[in-house]
Amino acid sequence: MEDEIQKMEDRQVPRGRIDLIGCGRLGLRIAINLMQVHRGGPKTIGAFDGQKIDGGDVIFTLYGAETGQYKPDFIKQLCTHDEEFRNIISYPEFIDDENIDLIEGDVVIIVIAGGNTIPTASKIIKYAHERGAKTIGTAGIFGFGNEDIEIKDISEYDDNNPAVEELRKEGIIKNHLVLTTNKLIRDNEPVTPYTLDEVAKIITMNALKLLRDQNEKNSNS
Repeated sequence: MEDEIQKMEDRQVPRGRIDLIGCGRLGLRIAINLMQVHRGGPKTIGAFDGQKIDGGDVIFTLYGAETGQYKPDFIKQLCTHDEEFRNIISYPEFIDDENIDLIEGDVVIIVIAGGNTIPTASKIIKYAHERGAKTIGTAGIFGFGNEDIEIKDISEYDDNNPAVEELRKEGIIKNHLVLTTNKLIRDNEPVTPYTLDEVAKIITMNALKLLRDQNEKNSNS
């Protein structure tokens, strides 16, 4: 019996890699969730963002960040695991055509914000899919906090979400999980911390499921 338990425990160790593209208010929450996963989860987390922390990044300063520090560097600083158990790799830069090959995750989470992020997100998704990785992104997470949060494959959405439609115009039509509150910047509603908490929880859960599937596929290949 003890041998069987040991075998099961041996299977539930961190394996694989999740890349987090965007380390802002949402990305930080997801990163912290992933760091705390026990009995599984990613061995490596790649954190990508070229932005530095400023005075408006309250959740960062609450956790002890210093103004001017790169966000991925701070995420790495927060991780107190032994690197042999779980490792954070910090990439303090924005993804573009020159460095997109730094993305190596089995699962890629895209939570970049500010301006029109669709062209960059679509390039990342296409690159990840070419590598055989799974992807998750958002399409509007505005709202006061009582919205129904949806997450499903992009092929399952109707044509009422402009962000989903823009991704489709870029050629992203299937095999990409999209989360949304169905509220966008046009709706003149805020992005609340409790919505971000819930969105981060749902993205984390789905990323872990995808990682498990990827790890099983890699083990059987």
